[in-house]
Amino acid sequence: MLPSAGGPARLGRRRLRPAQLEAAFTATSATTVTGLGVVDTPTFWTGFGQAVILGLIKVGGLGVMTFTALLGLIVLHRMDLAHRLETAASTRAPGLGDLRSVLATVVGFSALVESLVAVALTLRLLLGYGMSPGKALANGVFHAVSAFNNAGFALFSTNLMGFVGDPFVCLPIAAAIISGGLGLPVVAALRRHARHPERWSLTVRLVLVGTAVLLAAGTAMYLLLEWANPATLGALPPAERVLAAFFQSVTVRTAGFNSLDYGRMHPVTLLATDALMFIGAGPAGTAGGIKITTAGVLFFIVLTEIRGQGAVHAFGRRLSRSTHREAITVVLLSVLVVVTATAMLMGLSAFSTDQLAFEAVSAFATVGLSTGITAQLPPAGQTVLMVLMLLGRVGPATVAGSLALTPRTRHVEYPKERPLIG
Repeated sequence: MLPSAGGPARLGRRRLRPAQLEAAFTATSATTVTGLGVVDTPTFWTGFGQAVILGLIKVGGLGVMTFTALLGLIVLHRMDLAHRLETAASTRAPGLGDLRSVLATVVGFSALVESLVAVALTLRLLLGYGMSPGKALANGVFHAVSAFNNAGFALFSTNLMGFVGDPFVCLPIAAAIISGGLGLPVVAALRRHARHPERWSLTVRLVLVGTAVLLAAGTAMYLLLEWANPATLGALPPAERVLAAFFQSVTVRTAGFNSLDYGRMHPVTLLATDALMFIGAGPAGTAGGIKITTAGVLFFIVLTEIRGQGAVHAFGRRLSRSTHREAITVVLLSVLVVVTATAMLMGLSAFSTDQLAFEAVSAFATVGLSTGITAQLPPAGQTVLMVLMLLGRVGPATVAGSLALTPRTRHVEYPKERPLIG
């Protein structure tokens, strides 16, 4: 039996608004691989419209991966050879190669993952849910592409809530999300040095360790906070609760699929989810957020200060002071953008602060999760979300790249003085 196509009224109800805004919002969300929507994708858009959305997702995902990888190559090639060799291991570029090899890696890897996941989903929908071969194939391809590109668009009105206990649907989609979120540097390193971890760069180590830690922490968080909530995990058998918690932990940092209703979660869960969405996944991938590497650098800076040490070290490497400044700048600017947008949404609507903050973080981190208020925001509020999606898609990478390319030579140094902190 197929999941119900009619979700909660707040998800499926069409509100009166200019058609141009609906189209612009959906196009922005698809191109930035976010997944937020003001209309119900499977019922509002025709088959042609859904195909256009799929094409925008594919172009957006490949474009982001190529853009960030190219930005990393530009950073490397603008440096002299000594600095290039010194920093190659910690940049988001896959190496000192050319753009052609970058594009080949991006296209080949995405095609491989999407094909494998599409086959798995098609077979499951065909054999387990009685879909016709054509419909099963269409759904399998759409959700595989949407998952790898971390878009979160689904062809079911309740997203993936109807598959909450089905590991043959949730796990392939989770695998695609993780693969797309790792980022090109990690993919290239694992392809070349999968059996030689000692050759992995600091970026690869930060992403792999950070991903594992955040997946485990997110799963534990959802199990702890939502275990007894009858509107979410509480209504499921124990094994399905673990699967659902793991799936939310995977998708919340980047993709935007949901097998649980976030509008009925505890406010503390929403706050913790905000933090996971804000971090995101790996650099030069299809994920959004400030990226795991940025959060990891901040963690080691704080840890070093607590220990009273001088230089900041991570996984046997010393972090340059320019990296400290870049990470702090990206985080503070991102926080400023999210706080400002949340304040604007508070002035434009009557929803609660936790709902609006959730919406703002989800848009900026290009996650696409919602408590169900996106379609009910006024046109001005939806415009704010569109701007957030665009800023979140290219902002952090652009800021980090511009900081790396900015000359830091000073010809005059002022006397040093230490102000009181705290």
